[in-house]
Amino acid sequence: MIGRLLYRPLGTLLGMLGGLAASSIFHRIWKRSTGRDDTPDASMEEYGWREVLAGAALHGAVFGTVKAAVDRAGAAGYRRATGVWPSKPRSQHAKN
Repeated sequence: MIGRLLYRPLGTLLGMLGGLAASSIFHRIWKRSTGRDDTPDASMEEYGWREVLAGAALHGAVFGTVKAAVDRAGAAGYRRATGVWPSKPRSQHAKN
């Protein structure tokens, strides 16, 4: 229990850093694949449906992948440092 509570601030920090990394990666991929510096926003008239939806799908995929990688690496590093895995065992997840 204490191990999980101590991990929360670290997990929050890692989440913020992961979000910044994901945003940077998405922008680089978008620029390389389209040649455009600006990324599509649903309200931007100059982008069509295809670009807006492709941009959203790419953004979601990159964000989800980076978040999972950062979360997993953070949890594994925390366990190496403390000997405690920072989340509940699977059997406790089903009860809540």
